[in-house]
Amino acid sequence: MILTDKRILEEMAKGTIKIVPYNREDLGSNSYDVHLGSTLAKYVDAELDAKKHNKIECFEIPEEGYVLHPHEFYLGVTAEYTETHAHVPFLEGKSSTGRLGIDIHATAGKGDVGFCGNWTLEISVKQPVRVYKGMPIGQLIYFPVDGEIEVKYNEKGNAKYSHQPNMPVESMMWKNKF
Repeated sequence: MILTDKRILEEMAKGTIKIVPYNREDLGSNSYDVHLGSTLAKYVDAELDAKKHNKIECFEIPEEGYVLHPHEFYLGVTAEYTETHAHVPFLEGKSSTGRLGIDIHATAGKGDVGFCGNWTLEISVKQPVRVYKGMPIGQLIYFPVDGEIEVKYNEKGNAKYSHQPNMPVESMMWKNKF
């Protein structure tokens, strides 16, 4: 089951879903449109190491936009800060984004109950495409959970991505033990 627009509004009124900034025009019949923030990032090193803290360089998207290129990997961020305390949020690309050949997540489209922060986007493109800060980039959909949650994501001591800022966040795989 996916929450409808009315249910999303009810949950926002209860405080179980928070979206800042919120614009009623971005609420669809069963999703909420999110926008590309003003910052993109690229990894510094050409070869990444899963056991190493791989550094990123952040840069602002200029007013005239920024051209993304195939075979390059970008991290972006949503302009919206969200909190989800009783539902599972999923971030999906908009069809208009996909029709430009833009993928907004490599694998991490699902959030956890208790996620609080801006969403880091894992962006790749099929051909060169110019993007702009504030452009619609994706949509959040919310699923109810069945049963009580023992520990929400924002309450976990080892939550690597809790309270993400409005800047792209690099992989924290290196914090895992393997």
